[in-house]
Amino acid sequence: MTHELKNIINAFKIAQEEGLKTILATVVALNGSSYREPGVRMLIREDGKMIGAVSGGCVEKEVLRQAQSVFQDGTAKVMTYDGRYRLGCEGILYILLEPFDPSQRFIANFESVLKKRINFEVISYFLSEDASNSDFGSVIKLDGQPFYLRDGFKENSALQLFKEEMPPLFKLMIIGSEHDAVQLCGYAALTGWEVTIATVASEEKTVSDFPGAVDFISGLPEELDVTAVDDQTAVILMTHSYVKDLKYLLRLKGTNAVYLGILGPSARREKLLNEFLERCPEVSDTFFDRIHGPSGLNIGAETPQEIAISIISEILAVTRGQDPMPLKDKSGTIHST
Repeated sequence: MTHELKNIINAFKIAQEEGLKTILATVVALNGSSYREPGVRMLIREDGKMIGAVSGGCVEKEVLRQAQSVFQDGTAKVMTYDGRYRLGCEGILYILLEPFDPSQRFIANFESVLKKRINFEVISYFLSEDASNSDFGSVIKLDGQPFYLRDGFKENSALQLFKEEMPPLFKLMIIGSEHDAVQLCGYAALTGWEVTIATVASEEKTVSDFPGAVDFISGLPEELDVTAVDDQTAVILMTHSYVKDLKYLLRLKGTNAVYLGILGPSARREKLLNEFLERCPEVSDTFFDRIHGPSGLNIGAETPQEIAISIISEILAVTRGQDPMPLKDKSGTIHST
């Protein structure tokens, strides 16, 4: 996922400052089922520290052990991990281990692509077998430009490849600044989402009041900048003020947020939407299809923390196109759609 790769690159910058080599581990193929799907990555530092994970925690020690030969000779390798006898996941993982030493030019372009919120592509070249090969490795294509993750690596079309289209970082805009907004911000940040807080100046809050937030907007609802609200953005109205919620909803009418949540009971939602429709009768049905209110899944949530979990769960279900159910009732594999 994009936020995991962002964390890896941030961790690489720290390791580089400390003079430590790093290795990128990527699950490039899978036979059967596993805790995570191909595309999951982690960074291994020369001092043994690991950032991220390629499983639930049971594969990482073996990855660290296998990475030592890559640290020693600088040759990329593929390792296999048969979880059928060790994990109970009934799958075989193929994990690419490659020296990770991207250029400063790559880092600058990567950060620019994240800021622009455009897709990029990661392509890894490998063979599904235990082997070391200097032709194994990855390239990241940013805005049409290829960037290799180490000097001397070239793409080899004779090898297998794992290709992944990476979307912009998922973003949550929380409109409101009460205690429940603080809780939702924290949980969303832990999920890996970029969180923006929007509130009115009279609330006298700052970004420091919202641990995990990356952006803070203070101003009138009518002045809210919605240009960055795209189809990788969820918005939740939780001002606890009917008038403010209506003003913000009017401001959001031209956006294509993937999810627009409204806090409060159904009667309040109906009143809010009816008044909104009276003012904006031309708004398309697709805009209303994105509105979810009362926001959240019915999991019996009562506390602000539980309500945050309920809201995040519904956003995940909507964005992944899932109909929530207990996993024990789902046929097929856990990760299947």
